[in-house]
Amino acid sequence: MKERMKILIAYDGSECAQAALDDLKRAGLPRTAEVRVLSVYDAWLPVPASFGMVETDFPQQHLREGKATLALARQAATVVQSMFPGWDVNAEAGVGSPGSVIVEQADLWSPDLLITGSHGRSALGRLFLGSVSQQLVSEARCSVRVARGRIVEPEQSPVRILIGVDGSKGADAAVKAVAARHWPVGSEARVINGAWSFPPIASDRQIGRIEEWIVRETARVKEMTEAAQRRLQAAGLKTSSIVKEEEPKRLLIEEAEHWGADCIFVGARGMGRLERFLIGSVSASVAARAHCSVEVVRARD
Repeated sequence: MKERMKILIAYDGSECAQAALDDLKRAGLPRTAEVRVLSVYDAWLPVPASFGMVETDFPQQHLREGKATLALARQAATVVQSMFPGWDVNAEAGVGSPGSVIVEQADLWSPDLLITGSHGRSALGRLFLGSVSQQLVSEARCSVRVARGRIVEPEQSPVRILIGVDGSKGADAAVKAVAARHWPVGSEARVINGAWSFPPIASDRQIGRIEEWIVRETARVKEMTEAAQRRLQAAGLKTSSIVKEEEPKRLLIEEAEHWGADCIFVGARGMGRLERFLIGSVSASVAARAHCSVEVVRARD
């Protein structure tokens, strides 16, 4: 982790946004950082000064809402500053479609991490991630943490971190991100690799080729998970690993819930033109459905 991390926090005053502030205590973040708390006044259309030759109070309302939005950001910034006295925290307000404004500000400022709240644990919330959170996960060029605060332990109690690895550049960046953080003593990291099972095959020749592939793939996965564990152990984390022939997103979500993970780290694919609109299904699905916080890590070029 570089000496001064840049963090952008999206805050709208909701219960989920407050949970995201609580989650900061368990995210392994550095003691010094440059932080911006951004609140957005949701205004989709320009506000007219008159309508049908009749003056309106829309401009005054717009101004009031803008001031209230900035006050909201300042209120959250005060909370964050009290939690992290060594951080340089500033409040900002924007106007427009919240997701688009936040993505634009992230593009301009280039933070290392963008933090947003998620919907709660309602039945609907387990199935659908809020539209703003989904947009940030899909379109932001930086790493995004969808935070679900569930602070029931003391602040310095050990953290359980689940990391999805598949040999990709994004997965490697996720391991590096975890290793660079400052975790409480006794924290654990579990490395997870999931893969699809093979469909039925017919010929002896096919069987032989598949068996050779399985041997090579088993060795590759073993080397990959062990390398990840060594890096995490060097950072002072207790480690373990799980390798199963199972759909990756399902394995990550189920294991996180079974193990009681505090956060899942997954890598995002490269930022090609298409991915500005459609992120990989594993990252998006895990961010939407997991019971805990999820950090989608994008490797810096």
